[in-house]
Amino acid sequence: MSRTRWRLGLTVTACLVAAAVVPAPAHAEAVTDYEITLDPTATGATIDDTMYGVFFEDINRAADGGLYAELVQNRSFEYSTADNGSYTPLTSWAVNGTAQVVDDDGRLNERNRNYLSLDADSAVTNAGYNTGIRVEKGKRYDFSVWARAASGTTLTVSLKDAAGELARVRQVAAKGAWKKYTATFTATRTSNRGRLTVAATEAAALDMVSLFPRDTYKNQPNGLRKDLAEKIEALNPAFVRFPGGCLVNTGSMEDYSEASGWQRKRSYQWKDTIGPVEQRATNANFWGYNQSYGLGYYEYFRFAEDVGAMPLPVVPALVTGCGQNRATDDEALLQRHIQDTLDLIEFANGPANSKWGKVRAEMGHPKPFHLTHIGVGNEENLPNEFFARFQKFRAAIEAKYPDITVISNSGPDDTGTTFDTAWKLNREGNVDMVDEHYYNSPQWFLQNNDRYDSYDRKGPKVFLGEYASQGNAWQNALAEAAYMTGLERNADVVKLASYAPLLANEDYVQWRPDMIWFNNHASWGSASYEVQKLFMNNVGDRVVPSRATTTPDTSGPISGAVGLSTWATSAAYDDVKVTAADGTTLLSDDFSGDASQWKHVGGGSWSVQDGAYVQTDAAAENTMVTAGDPAWQDYDLHVKATKKSGNEGFLVAFGVKDTGNYYWWNLGGWNNTQSAVEKAADGGKSTIVSKAGSIETGRAYDIDIKVRGRQVSLYLDGQLWSSFTDNKPAEPFRQVVTKDDRTGDLIVKVVNAQSSAARTAIDLGGAKVASRARVTTLAAAPDDVNTETDTPVSPARSTFSGVADTFTYTFPANSVTFLRIKQR
Repeated sequence: MSRTRWRLGLTVTACLVAAAVVPAPAHAEAVTDYEITLDPTATGATIDDTMYGVFFEDINRAADGGLYAELVQNRSFEYSTADNGSYTPLTSWAVNGTAQVVDDDGRLNERNRNYLSLDADSAVTNAGYNTGIRVEKGKRYDFSVWARAASGTTLTVSLKDAAGELARVRQVAAKGAWKKYTATFTATRTSNRGRLTVAATEAAALDMVSLFPRDTYKNQPNGLRKDLAEKIEALNPAFVRFPGGCLVNTGSMEDYSEASGWQRKRSYQWKDTIGPVEQRATNANFWGYNQSYGLGYYEYFRFAEDVGAMPLPVVPALVTGCGQNRATDDEALLQRHIQDTLDLIEFANGPANSKWGKVRAEMGHPKPFHLTHIGVGNEENLPNEFFARFQKFRAAIEAKYPDITVISNSGPDDTGTTFDTAWKLNREGNVDMVDEHYYNSPQWFLQNNDRYDSYDRKGPKVFLGEYASQGNAWQNALAEAAYMTGLERNADVVKLASYAPLLANEDYVQWRPDMIWFNNHASWGSASYEVQKLFMNNVGDRVVPSRATTTPDTSGPISGAVGLSTWATSAAYDDVKVTAADGTTLLSDDFSGDASQWKHVGGGSWSVQDGAYVQTDAAAENTMVTAGDPAWQDYDLHVKATKKSGNEGFLVAFGVKDTGNYYWWNLGGWNNTQSAVEKAADGGKSTIVSKAGSIETGRAYDIDIKVRGRQVSLYLDGQLWSSFTDNKPAEPFRQVVTKDDRTGDLIVKVVNAQSSAARTAIDLGGAKVASRARVTTLAAAPDDVNTETDTPVSPARSTFSGVADTFTYTFPANSVTFLRIKQR
C-alpha cells in the first residue's frame, strides 16, 4: 500500500495531551496501557446483513410454557410416560368428581388421540406452568374447548387462585358431536397462581382446553408471549434458526401409525406442526417433556417475518445425533424426507395456488415467506454417513430450487476427528456453508479470537449456529464479546452467527447457559443477552482494518495436583505413581492400605476394594478425587484403570488447581464413543484434543501422562496416544472497528476482560471525525449475574467529547464499550 497507516503508537506528547480530556479512573494504579491503530484506506471484510441472528430450540420449556402464549399445560391430555417417567395424561390437572382420559374411536381426530371423559357434576382444574396461570388485572383472556355432549351439558368455566375469583365465571352450553366452544375473561385481579376450572352439569367429553392472553405479540392468533417476543425483537436479529438443535435429528424418522405405536418419540417433522392446532400431533421432546406443536413451522415463519429476520429452518438428514449415532439405510424413507424438504420450501415460497403454498395461504399467509437458506442435519457424529445423505438432499434441492443455500455441518465440537472429517468432506464437496457448534470455557473464547483467521477464504463459509461460554455471569459474556470481535474481523468467512440456547424457563432447565430467562410473569436478559443486543444493533457494513497492542502473557508452566474420576461408570484404579522430572517420587499409592491421601471433591461412592480404589456408583457423574500438591509441575503420572460397568470409561486428571480448574483425559466419554483431553477453566470446559474410541469393560489399561512446562504427552498401554502444547494466551483486550455506511459512523468496539482499566491511545489513521462520540458501555463485576430482580449488567449510555484523529480513552475494567464516531 502506498499510504500505510499501521503505526505502532503515538508520541508521548500526543498521549499526554489526549489523556487530559479523559477523567482519571477510580483506581489510577490499576491501569494498563494499550494502543489501537486504524487504517481507513485499507479494505476490510464486508459484513453481510445476516451476520447475527437467534437460534430457537424447544429446550428449557422454551415453547410450551414459554414463547408460545398458551397458558394451559397439557391442554389435550396427551402427556405420557414416553415423554417423562413422571407424566400421566392428567399431569397438571386435578379432578373433582369422576373423570378419566380415554383413547378410543370417539377421539377428536387421529392425531389428537386422548380426550377427557367427564362425568356429570364433575370438574377438572389446570395448574398451568411455574406457580400457576398468570393473569393481569384488566387484560382479556380467550378460553376455548372442544366438547362433545350427547345429551347436552352446561360447562362452567372459572379462573381462581387461593384468594378467590380472578374473573367473572363463564358458562357455555354444549351439545352434540365434537365442536369448539369459546368464552372471554377479563381479569379483575393480577395473580401468578391462577387455576382454570371446567365443570360439567352432565357427562361430556373435553379436549384442547385452552386459555390465551388476548394481548399476544403483534396480536397474532395462536400467538406468542409478548414480553419474550419483544425481547427477541429488541435484539434486531437478522435470522431465526429453528426448530433445533438436538430436537431435529433425534428419535425415530418414521411416520405415525398404529403399528409404530404412534411414535411418541418421533423426530421433529415439519408437517406434524402445521394446520389447525387441534389436528397437530403432540410428541415426546428430546429434552424430557412433551411438546404440543402449537408453536409450529407456520408460527416460526411468521415470527421471523414479524421481527424482520430471515427464516432458517433445519431438517433431519436421517442420521441421528446428540449421542444416538444411528444412520438409516431405508432408501424409501430417505426419499420421503427429501420430498418433505422440497415440500417445505414450497410451503414457504410457493404461490398460493401450489399444493403447499395453498396450505400456507389457508393458514392466513398468502404471500411467500422468502426462504433463502435451509440447514440439513445437526451435530451428526457420523460424518461419512451424514455427508452421503446430505449430498442427496442438496442435489434434490438445488435441482428444483437453485437459489436456496443448503447448509451442512461439522458435528458437535470445535475440534477432533469428527470435526476434521466433516470439514474435509464439506470442502471436497464444495458445500456453500457449514454449521459449527461449540460450548467452551471463557478462557477458550479469550484464547481463540483468531480461530477463523486461518480459514480458507475460498472454501465453504461458516454458520456459527450454536456457541456460548459455559456460564451466565458477566465474565462469560465478556469472553463471548471478545470472541465476537474475531467473528466480525473474519466476516468474509463467518456469514451467520447465533448464541444458543435462546430461552430458559427458570423452573424447567435442561441446559445452561441461556440468553433470556423467564417464569410465568416476568422475563430478563442475561449478561450474554446484553452483549448480543449491543453487537446486533451496532454491526456496521464493513470492517475497518485495525491493530491493537496485546497484554503480556504471565502464565507459567502447567501445575497442579492429580485426580481420578468417573462419569456414569463404575471403575477401579490402582498403582498410582507421580514422579518428578528428576526421578523423585511425589506420590505412590497401590491401595494396599487406606485411601487417606485422596480428597473427595465430587460425588460418587469411593472405597478401597481388593487393593484398588473403586468408584461403585455407575449412575454418578463427576466423581473426582484428588491427591498431591497444586504447585506440582514437570511430572509423570502413571495409573492403572479398569472399567467395571456403566455407560462410559474413566477420567484421569492432572494440573488440578481446584474443582473448576484442571485438565483431564476423558477415556471412553460421550457414551463410550470417543476420548479427549478437556481443560476446565473457571468452571467451564473446552476440548484440546479428541479421537474416536471406546473402553472395554473388565480390561486393565495403563495410563501415563507426562507434563513438561506447558507440553503434555499422553500414553495408553505404552503407546503415544497424543501430545499437545497449551501455550495460547488468553488475551483480555480485544477490539474491532466497523463502518456503518448509512450513517457514516466508525464503530470502535473494545472488550477489556480484566480487572484493570485499559488506557488506550487510539489512532484513527487520518479520518476526519466529529469531536463527540456516542458511547455505550457494559461493565460489571466478573461474577455478576442478571436476575428477575437485579440486572447489574445493563447498558450505560454517554457522550465522549474528546475525539480527534488521535486521542486517548480509558476503557473500564471488565467492560465492553462501543464508541460510535461520526465521520465528517
